[in-house]
Amino acid sequence: MFQAGQEVLIVSCEDDPRAAGRTGRIVDEAPPGPLTKGRWTVRGIGLLIGPVLCHTSELRLV
Repeated sequence: MFQAGQEVLIVSCEDDPRAAGRTGRIVDEAPPGPLTKGRWTVRGIGLLIGPVLCHTSELRLV
């Protein structure tokens, strides 16, 4: 499980493939639920890439 503020590497991202290989920070204060379909919100990825939603399997702690 991840916690808000943790830095993660985006291994792949179904929501936005441009985010793959980049790092960002977890936004969610609580584990993801049905609203995000079980995906974590990650932001701070890049200037032209907004926040993305990624499954746990698509993320690795840095």
